[in-house]
Amino acid sequence: MNAHFTTDAATHKKHMSNFLNLASVEITPKQIDKVPILHQHLAPGTKVFIALLDAGDVEHQVAAAVAVRHSGFEPIPHVPARFVRDAEDLKIRIAAFTGQAKVKTILALGGGAPQPIGKFDSAIQLMNTGVFEDHGIERIGIAGHPEGNNDITKIHGEASLLEALKTKQAWIKYHNMQGFIATQFLFEAGPLALWAGNLRKEGIDLPLHVGVPGPASLKTLVRYAALCGVGNSARMIRKQALNITKLLTVSEPTEFVDQLATLHFDKPELGIAAPHLYPFGGFDKLFAWIQAQKLGSYHF
Repeated sequence: MNAHFTTDAATHKKHMSNFLNLASVEITPKQIDKVPILHQHLAPGTKVFIALLDAGDVEHQVAAAVAVRHSGFEPIPHVPARFVRDAEDLKIRIAAFTGQAKVKTILALGGGAPQPIGKFDSAIQLMNTGVFEDHGIERIGIAGHPEGNNDITKIHGEASLLEALKTKQAWIKYHNMQGFIATQFLFEAGPLALWAGNLRKEGIDLPLHVGVPGPASLKTLVRYAALCGVGNSARMIRKQALNITKLLTVSEPTEFVDQLATLHFDKPELGIAAPHLYPFGGFDKLFAWIQAQKLGSYHF
């Protein structure tokens, strides 16, 4: 502990560092070559989510899960319903994950594709096939949208998001599995805290893994926010990006993660379990930023 820190500042620094120790990260199948970099910077057992952005990339996703497992991490593959043809396709896929990469946790999603390639378009449909429990999956993540999801609500209404979470939580508990909610990424803690508080009032008590964009240029963040349908908290990023001279300025999530860490330790009833880091600006920037936070080289 550095002598110049006050007790409060030292506690603050410790909270930030401890919270980041809980972080998970995300890669895509095409980033399998980045696994050695993860090995250099992440503790054994760290959760590494493996996204699936292309329905034809499943074999590469399995290979990435194997590489993640062999490097001592916990692979968590995304399983988007709209990228699954039928129950047999799902069975083959989950058998590959569990057999080759010893996967125990998956993230079940509806998926962002406009049209499904087969019979499924929602996570609960995948869950109801019986495939996950038949293949020894022990923990299921489901998607959370603190700032809404227009693709869903414009068809089914605002209440549908909450009802879907209740249905999936009930399924998880009925099947004696562990579960968690992985949120879309956002930029502010205020909307998240309000949303989390409402979930708890409604009886949804699954822990929250909060999506955090790693250090990246404003231009990159605006692009990802548009692609992922990120809501109101992106307004500050978009506002800054209106100044063309700032488009290449690197934005860091320090204040956001600092606020999340405070909520994690001071308001445990909200169930904010961990940050989930997206390396939009690259892994080098992400790990340099993490190291800086753990050393305390940031402004309070």
